[in-house]
Amino acid sequence: MIYKKDANFPYPLLTNTSTSYETSNFILDVNLHENSYNYIFEINYEIDSAFVNKLIENEQAQLVLVIQSKDNKFFYLKPEDKIKEIPKSRISISNRTTIQLHLQSKDEINFKDNDDLSFFYSQFKEDIVVPKNSILGFSNVVIFEGSSTKPLDLFEKKVNPEIKSDIKIELGSETIIIHYKNEQLQFNDSPISNTLNNPYIYMGLQKALYRFIVNNSDDGEQVDLEQIDAPTDNLDLKFYNLMKKKMVNELSIENIDEVIYSISDKILEKYAGAVRGLSSNGN
Repeated sequence: MIYKKDANFPYPLLTNTSTSYETSNFILDVNLHENSYNYIFEINYEIDSAFVNKLIENEQAQLVLVIQSKDNKFFYLKPEDKIKEIPKSRISISNRTTIQLHLQSKDEINFKDNDDLSFFYSQFKEDIVVPKNSILGFSNVVIFEGSSTKPLDLFEKKVNPEIKSDIKIELGSETIIIHYKNEQLQFNDSPISNTLNNPYIYMGLQKALYRFIVNNSDDGEQVDLEQIDAPTDNLDLKFYNLMKKKMVNELSIENIDEVIYSISDKILEKYAGAVRGLSSNGN
């Protein structure tokens, strides 16, 4: 099953919102591609706990990829697995498919050497024994946005000589589109092309996040990401996933610049890669 909120367990659990560990990050990032026969999942995860990472390294704990669409499917991963190919005959992917990474014990686990626990548990950690095949933690939930071709890309770059101004920023159904009146304005030949384009990326992010607030709040001022359901709008959904992954709990008119700073590192990297492959007609 997919865990969307902390569940009650009789032992410390590693989750992104847990107070059981001093640092409890268990962050999952998934990219999805496909060919004629398989779905191809690129899997990256981050776990702060040295104790938990050692359990994985020593194969005392097992990583389990959980994919929930019409039903739940479970796929076991080795520590070195960064790519998981799954035949299309085994799973179905829809616009609301959810993905999560679980950590399951392969042996009975004694927490006596777990120095990553919070002070509350550290007082009696020698008495904590987790049975074999038990859940030790779970990551954030990744919600698939519906397109397996570059599902995490937020920007497109197009040349449009019909626009009145030199630059126009438009919010599309799944991406932020930066229209340039001519190809020279893209700075493709400049060694600092990415830096010169950063102001347009910022303006696009700001425009999209303002719309996110309008679409997902009652007052048009702030959104509590812990209280809202996943948005139905595809572009909003991408931002929702990205903010949840970056541990952003609230988006408001006042903190919008702070949120842009928090989420923009991978966006700039992905945008730069996309820019290098575009032709002058924007196709």
